[in-house]
Amino acid sequence: MDFDWHSDPITHDTPINLQYKNTQNVRRFLSAECGAAFKFDRAFMAWIKDGQPKTMGEVAAEWIRRNPS
Repeated sequence: MDFDWHSDPITHDTPINLQYKNTQNVRRFLSAECGAAFKFDRAFMAWIKDGQPKTMGEVAAEWIRRNPS
């Protein structure tokens, strides 16, 4: 079953797959997890899509690590 990045619920356990897209749904999840300052940049987007297995929880944790407040 394919994951719909536009509308399926995203949790910390949602795995990044080959069909991953930076959708509004993803932005909502990451903004809720990382705070209002969340934004994508090229290096972070490249890290998300680098082919290494990761979950959306790990993606949120990495953004927080890269952007300490």
